[in-house]
Amino acid sequence: MARFLRAALLAAYLSTSVFAAQSPCGPGSACPSDSPCCSAYGQCGVGAYCLGGCDPRYSFDLKSCAPAPVCQSQDYKLTSLNDIADISTYLGDTSKTNWVASGKPVAYNNNAILLTMAPDTVGTLVSSTHYVWYGKIEATLTTSIGAGVVTAFILMSDSKDEIDYEFVGVDLNHAQTNFYSQGVTNYNNEVNISASSTNTQTHTYAIDWTTDQITWSVDGNVLRTKKRSETWNSTSNRWDFPQTPSRVQISLWPAGLPSAGKGTIDWAGGLVDWNSPDMKNGYYYAIFNEIKITCYDPPAGADVQGKKSYIYKDTKATNQSIQITDSTVILQSLYATGDNPGTQPNAAQSSNSPQTVPGVSGIGTRGDLPGGSSNAASGSNVTAGSTTSFTQGTTKSGALGKQQSLRTGGSAFAVLVAIVLVCVWL
Repeated sequence: MARFLRAALLAAYLSTSVFAAQSPCGPGSACPSDSPCCSAYGQCGVGAYCLGGCDPRYSFDLKSCAPAPVCQSQDYKLTSLNDIADISTYLGDTSKTNWVASGKPVAYNNNAILLTMAPDTVGTLVSSTHYVWYGKIEATLTTSIGAGVVTAFILMSDSKDEIDYEFVGVDLNHAQTNFYSQGVTNYNNEVNISASSTNTQTHTYAIDWTTDQITWSVDGNVLRTKKRSETWNSTSNRWDFPQTPSRVQISLWPAGLPSAGKGTIDWAGGLVDWNSPDMKNGYYYAIFNEIKITCYDPPAGADVQGKKSYIYKDTKATNQSIQITDSTVILQSLYATGDNPGTQPNAAQSSNSPQTVPGVSGIGTRGDLPGGSSNAASGSNVTAGSTTSFTQGTTKSGALGKQQSLRTGGSAFAVLVAIVLVCVWL
């Protein structure tokens, strides 16, 4: 449930009014050659659609998606926004940034970033530009609070393998752990584990992912283990176990919107209160201090032909589908693709041009955006603000960046359209 709605809400955030002009992609519906890349949200496009989240199974061909940069072991101290690029500026060069963002991350006290969620938005998503193909990923964070408000730390592959931590804002003493294989929803995979006062106490949450098992731990204590041997699916004749290279993603998003289903709203603890005293400077927020990534060796028998990137050799999306190569692709413009990385902007200027960045067209068209309505891309800019004192509830103090509000026209309608589109391919 949570994964499904998060995809739908983020699709709404990244698309709004341009949905009608986009081709959907999913099982039985591959992208056409003029917009060959199938995004994480089930629409076809070029440019950023061909980078992180591009699903090779439903893209025009296996080369449409750019090769995925290999795992990089590193301890990321999230002390500023210097290493976080807006999704509309990233063309695949990982030497320039290790993270891309949609929404409004804000620098916090020189020792953390805030993921923010203001009214009329669906929050903030930050994704790694490097992928992980097995490893240990640790995130040190403090969650948001409130009915309908969800903080998340997950691994997500381009073929929809997923490993999750999700924190519902009305349950501050548990983390929900989950996993999926190729986007197939199985609610029996969800298990709650203990984590005290998640909104006022900083904890380190870890995912330790090997070819044989996944463990979830809090502050060094393993609280859940799932073995690959327990996931055999005799119907599909495969292991329903995450096994493809994945990006690290952190997010804050509203599950409690009126457009959501009753079951989802109930799961999230109710509708979001956009006038809650838990909002500071006009937004909900989660605090992320650090993400540490330790890469593991590729699985035994892996097809290793280089050391720079992961590519898919077929659409089965298993361990055997992945090849490690020396191929690298940096797009020359947002009209380029993995098939044609050198395409320049003047190659596609008609009114029917394919979408280049999920959400840039259609976001930021209302006059109440900072800077007015003329800048369509400004709604997703990464922005650092000044600081002001605040308290989170009555127990935590510090400084927040100045609110940078984001308004998306027709957001409720966009959520409904997004849910319909996601249903097509889930």
